[in-house]
Amino acid sequence: MSGGAPRAGSGPGYAIGRGLATAAPARAAGTSVVLIEDDPVLGQSLMQRLRLEGVAAHWARNAAEGEALLRRHRPTLVVCDIRLPDGSGEALLARLMPELGGVPVVAVTAYGGVEQAVRLMRLGLDDYLTKPFPVQRLLDKLAAYARGAPAAVPEAPGDPALGWQSPPMRALQAALARVAPSDATVLLGGESGAGKGVAARRLHAMDAAGRGAQPFVVVDCPALPAATEAAEALLFGRGAGEAGTPGLVERAGAGTLFLDEVAELGPPLQLRLLRLLEERQFLRPDGQGEALPLRARILAATNADLAARVAAGSFRADLWYRLAVVQLTVPPLRHRAEDVVPLAGHFLRRFAPGGTEFTPEALAALRAHAWPGNVRELRNRVERVALLAGTPRLGPVDLFPERGAEEARAEPPAAEEEPRLEETTPGRAPRSLAEARDSAEREHIRRVLLRCGGRVTEAARALGISRTTLWERMRRLGVPAR
Repeated sequence: MSGGAPRAGSGPGYAIGRGLATAAPARAAGTSVVLIEDDPVLGQSLMQRLRLEGVAAHWARNAAEGEALLRRHRPTLVVCDIRLPDGSGEALLARLMPELGGVPVVAVTAYGGVEQAVRLMRLGLDDYLTKPFPVQRLLDKLAAYARGAPAAVPEAPGDPALGWQSPPMRALQAALARVAPSDATVLLGGESGAGKGVAARRLHAMDAAGRGAQPFVVVDCPALPAATEAAEALLFGRGAGEAGTPGLVERAGAGTLFLDEVAELGPPLQLRLLRLLEERQFLRPDGQGEALPLRARILAATNADLAARVAAGSFRADLWYRLAVVQLTVPPLRHRAEDVVPLAGHFLRRFAPGGTEFTPEALAALRAHAWPGNVRELRNRVERVALLAGTPRLGPVDLFPERGAEEARAEPPAAEEEPRLEETTPGRAPRSLAEARDSAEREHIRRVLLRCGGRVTEAARALGISRTTLWERMRRLGVPAR
């Protein structure tokens, strides 16, 4: 594809999935796209057209950049090439699909085939396009997905105590309560998806100065326009007086201005933010009119190591000192075991009302998972299983489908044979405590295997032991593998 956008309907291509209509152009403004594409010509063409249509577009040139983007952003649509310079796009999607929840995914390739399309659809793909394709087709699909998307899930659960019962979160709650009465700038650190936005909203609501009833305005720093002039206009507005257009800083009023992922600001915007914090007033970018006062409290968040960025020269030290008057860290979900099951239940009730529930084995799997994507991963996994599962009782494989794929690829040890069941005399009581213990353990292993569909690896996780240990106990107790 060349630099200009092709005419709608030109070029070969086919799509399978939801069968979205593409006959008439559709507006896609206000949506967002993560594009993972290594072709510089195609990528640049798509980015230009998407941004002209008012779409917040993010471009990754390889699988590693794409994975990093998707762990930071939850877009309206993901568009991913299948062949990438550092790996397979199909493998990337297979790995991230459980974390993407209901976000639609479109795969793009110049080498497509029916078998590959079917394989990707089984992973949960929504659409599949072959190159070259008209940009308008992608815009129409984006607009259709945006119309059909469910309402966004608020970051903060309805129950104010939900997700804050673990000792680390109670400590954070106490720190927020101490900081709330002041006007101090607060910098929230923590991993992506841990809940920094939730903590910021919580601090805003706790503000004793009355800010809780005022606006809470979020600035998604990585999504600001690349052009400095456009970004400044979005932040600080345009024009003068009543005829001017207020920016996000002005719209925050006497409430809270939350700078999400502040480490991604470029040098010009870092300087403007520093002046805003130092002078507590600002001019609109065109310089017209009088200086306007900053009335909002500034909260910022980042998953980056700002000290390291300051040392590397990519972030201003003076701005870091201004932002980090108070520094607090939101702990990752793996350090908050008490919060996992209540949060999972909350998300399940939201996405699947009507009696759907987790099995005991699913709850055990939820507790045992390391949650590299934190609360965002938990929410996305529950949302996905609520949309796709056809049963009211959700098991571990429903939540973690990648584990079933791993087990399907794994061969049982060649030396292991299926254990032969040792029959006991019906009605005869065990002769010793050891025999009674073995009988109870044998029956429990049978029940767990049955619930896990005979999958030994999944049963071992539910039992809290290794796969090898389970095989040994099954052989000793005479429990058949199937």
